[in-house]
Amino acid sequence: MNAEKPTVGRPKAFDEEIVLDRAVEVFWRHGYEGTSLSALTSAMGINRPSLYATFGSKEQLFRRAFDRYRETRLAHVRVALEQPTARAVIESYLRLSIDALTSGDHPPGCMSVQGGLVCSPENTRVSQVLAEGRAQGEAALEARLSRAVDEGDLPSGVDTRALARFVAALGEGHAVHAVAGVGREDLHASVDIAMRAVEALVR
Repeated sequence: MNAEKPTVGRPKAFDEEIVLDRAVEVFWRHGYEGTSLSALTSAMGINRPSLYATFGSKEQLFRRAFDRYRETRLAHVRVALEQPTARAVIESYLRLSIDALTSGDHPPGCMSVQGGLVCSPENTRVSQVLAEGRAQGEAALEARLSRAVDEGDLPSGVDTRALARFVAALGEGHAVHAVAGVGREDLHASVDIAMRAVEALVR
């Protein structure tokens, strides 16, 4: 008697990264609580059983979408952190972020701010996920500025944690203003002012 062949699972009929990118845009545009399952399945081109089978719950999908967003949409941050001086790091961080916030090929602003800055009590985990993401970005910036102190590029007395928070907070403020329709040129003008403060600090 021939051995029974194992049952082969039915292959997925969609590309997981493509549907995640579509989910990113929906969450980015409407926030976690403003996004319905119907809006997600419509944009992703899959039905609810497929969504649940592949991603679990709406919250789990959001976490995956946020990870995908950070992987694909924040390359400019990595470029900024690779700049040779602290001044160049800060200016690149702010200016490249503005260009990304206003690029026009996605919703304005950033998902980490719009996704769920404030949520109802039952969805506080979503706000925490986004806050942790922002904190990780700020920590990476602080580490790069601390390296600048070690290399003598920044004065030894500079509070790199406060400086990183200043830069991150300005970038997040730009995201809010971009959603409100403030143009790229006006946002860059605020960087001109910020860089004067940075230059006074790094002398």
